[in-house]
Amino acid sequence: MAAQLSHVYPLGSRVTEAGHLELGGCDAIELAREFGTPAYVVVEDDVRERARAFVAAYAARCEDFEVHFASKAFPCTAVLRILSEEGLACDVASGGELAIALKAGFDPARIHLHGNAKSSQEIAEAVDAGVGHVVVDNHTDIDLLEEAVPAGAVQRVQLRVAPGISPDTHPSISTGGPNTKFGFGLQSAPAAIERLDASDRLELEHIGSQIYDVGSFRTALEAMAGLASHGMVNLGGGLGVAYVSAEHPPTIEEYVTAKVSAVHDVMGPGVRILDEPGRALVANSTVTLYTVQSMKRNVDLYVAVDGGMSDNLRPMLYGARYEAQVASRFGGGTYCHLVGKHCESGDLIVRDAELADPRVGDVVVTPATGAYGFSMSNTYNGVPRAPVVMVKGGDARVVVRRETYEDLLARDVHA
Repeated sequence: MAAQLSHVYPLGSRVTEAGHLELGGCDAIELAREFGTPAYVVVEDDVRERARAFVAAYAARCEDFEVHFASKAFPCTAVLRILSEEGLACDVASGGELAIALKAGFDPARIHLHGNAKSSQEIAEAVDAGVGHVVVDNHTDIDLLEEAVPAGAVQRVQLRVAPGISPDTHPSISTGGPNTKFGFGLQSAPAAIERLDASDRLELEHIGSQIYDVGSFRTALEAMAGLASHGMVNLGGGLGVAYVSAEHPPTIEEYVTAKVSAVHDVMGPGVRILDEPGRALVANSTVTLYTVQSMKRNVDLYVAVDGGMSDNLRPMLYGARYEAQVASRFGGGTYCHLVGKHCESGDLIVRDAELADPRVGDVVVTPATGAYGFSMSNTYNGVPRAPVVMVKGGDARVVVRRETYEDLLARDVHA
């Protein structure tokens, strides 16, 4: 009898009667053989289904809303194209992410530029592209926008305010507390509002904060209520995801219900709602495939694979937890540390993993790697970055090719 997969794997995944993981109708062992490892494997139908679920949940609860994809979670052109096709808008935080979003087919009017240290070039690129909003984070943003917007033209902007609420999350990814690098404090926001309201080139359409934690959400809204809302509120996008089977975050419907109810209670029913899910749209759509390269016992058993912190930096950066399985032999029985190939003792992908009799040459899978794995990938130790493989209905295609040694050398300038 085939093993049952946990909910951390992409929707529609299964273990076949042969004991192999199947993703989007494709055998994971065959994918590893054809495309090599490490590799990110994205199940297209999973991404589409989660996007549709967010849109449907908001449509059932409010009339005026827009769901944005926070592209930093997975800035891959093919992934962004899927989300554009599903009717989402897009948040970008750099000129590079703007270029990717435009190539993916997003209407520029549905792209919104964020960032706390925008360069004059990035602001000019956004204005030239005709983005829907530039999110003003500081007074320099206002200066640069006044210079970039031509006379007679108007750029719509939003004002980011830190409400002084710290959600229960890792300090490196908390953005709304009283001492954050993002946005204006409640005391300094009125002066920025006055500047924007006085400008003939900038139109302020929203004052608010990216509010990521449902538990602190109502408190943050109440803190913001003293500032004019301009009829719009940005809810951030803090729905958590399950990285391991013991985690059970709220459903999309529960999350949307909590947020919409809080907005209606605090601000009334006629407010336009923007939501910015990132990881909740893509994290569980994707797995990473590795091949075991070596095994050794130095007190504990170390199972070393051909990737690591170059393709998933989150365990090293945040202490993030993941699961792992042998893709052709699900189950447990052998406790070990799943480690990467990089020259760092901290290059541990899964501490205290439990694999089924791991052996050199096995394909190992870590699920829930669709958020921030690809976007934080790097070439530490000169390891070429992994490809992105999209699977759907039994077909697989490379949407980002594997990096080569030639790519690593391509930027060298020989004087």
